[in-house]
Amino acid sequence: MSEPYVAVVLPPREIFSPERTGAVGLLVRRMARAPSAFASVVMGLPGAVPYADVPFRPVRPPVRLAGHGARYAAGVARLLAERPPLLAEVHNRPEAALYLARRFPSVPVVLLLHNDPQGMRRARTPAERATLLSSVAAVTAVSGWVRDRFLEGVPGAGPVHLLANCIDIAEAPDPPAERDRTILFAGRVVADKGADVFVRACALALPRLPGWRAEILGADRFGPTSPDTPFLRALRPEATAGGVVLGGWRPHPGILAAMARAAMVVVPSRWPEPFGMTALEAMACGAPLLCSMRGGLAEVAGDAAVPIDPDDAESLAAAIVALALDPERRAALGAAGRARAARFDVRHAAATLDALRRDVLAAWPRAGSRPI
Repeated sequence: MSEPYVAVVLPPREIFSPERTGAVGLLVRRMARAPSAFASVVMGLPGAVPYADVPFRPVRPPVRLAGHGARYAAGVARLLAERPPLLAEVHNRPEAALYLARRFPSVPVVLLLHNDPQGMRRARTPAERATLLSSVAAVTAVSGWVRDRFLEGVPGAGPVHLLANCIDIAEAPDPPAERDRTILFAGRVVADKGADVFVRACALALPRLPGWRAEILGADRFGPTSPDTPFLRALRPEATAGGVVLGGWRPHPGILAAMARAAMVVVPSRWPEPFGMTALEAMACGAPLLCSMRGGLAEVAGDAAVPIDPDDAESLAAAIVALALDPERRAALGAAGRARAARFDVRHAAATLDALRRDVLAAWPRAGSRPI
């Protein structure tokens, strides 16, 4: 490929493959395939057969440097030096964005934040975040909650752009005429996601719902080789006793198909979700949604979901039973969710990103920048 391009840099732990990709990889692929004025090349560590429908260049970190993050950034720099891009978009790694911005002062670098920046290297303190704002061409956040966390304590901070996560509505499976009587949890099976409260709530609800079932799809990590963690080992007998099926990890299309069939999807996240991709996917599939409203989840779900307390199994059980016994409300919630999810369609997100890219390029080069 000799045409001008945008370098899209994945986090180093994100494998860009249908076998193992996580949330960031799925979003990057979705955006790279959307109609755009810019050609994209995704860069990340090799580890499995990459997606065939998006240009991909494997990053091969040099062994001479200490520290995994430093080696990864240096490996990306090798690729950029071989063929400089129009701009570089670095996902979720402030330290890599800073390194590339300083290494290639003539290439605008955009940092795209998917998680709480205050837990990231080189972004934990207000001073570090102020340095980022003055060093890179732009910073984006997937939600207002992430944006606020970035700007917290940064005096006179410049803008942080909102670039919400997206869904391809056209790829959402069509729901059947009649949904299965399944209460579904889909996602990482960890305490932060509330998998244990889901099990306890379903154990209370299922005896009151003859003919219904509950299922968890997911594992500790993404991919079929996810480890059997102490949390999972403790949860397994409790799930069995409560009648909750642990279905394990599934490829992403299988998760969407399960959401399209389920009578409801529960997202009981305890931690403040930076965005809440599972909630958006459930709504896109027309599944009635019950979810906590912590972090960015409130921005995603709005009034198209039943709000729940992820620390109260009894109230969650009551909400599940009430929704199960009210088919008209389930239908209304499913329709409202589909309508709300349409606001996050990938075509809207791609247009927003293209506009940001044009603005960044129009403002470049900075004073004092020089060719590579």
